[in-house]
Amino acid sequence: MLQISALQLAELLTGIGRAQAAVVNGLESEMAGVRSGRIVPAVQNVSHSRDHPEPTLVDLPVRILLASMGRAGGADTAAVARDLERLFSGAAPAAAPAAAPAAAPAAAPAENLDFSKPG
Repeated sequence: MLQISALQLAELLTGIGRAQAAVVNGLESEMAGVRSGRIVPAVQNVSHSRDHPEPTLVDLPVRILLASMGRAGGADTAAVARDLERLFSGAAPAAAPAAAPAAAPAAAPAENLDFSKPG
C-alpha cells in the first residue's frame, strides 16, 4: 500500500492550488473582472474562513487556492504539512469557550490564509 507523508501531500495540494490559480488567471485575461467580481467571492465563501478560523480537511484545499491566487504567490508547503498533521492526528482544535465574544479581530481570518509565514 502506498503511504505518503504529510509533506508530500502538502506539496501535491500546493501544486493543485497553483494549477487552479493559473486557470483563474487565464479566465481573468479573457474576461476582465471575472476574478474579483465572481470567482474570489465564491471561493472565499466556500473556504469557511469566518466559520472555522482553523482550516478543516474540507476547507484546506480551498484556502490553499486562495493563497495561490494572492500576492504572496502561494501557500507555504511546511505550513500546509503542519495543518495536515494536525487534521490527521485526530486531535480536536482548541475550542473557543461558549461565552466567547461574537466579534473577532478583523485580521484573524486573513492570517489563516497566509501560508507563506514561517512557522
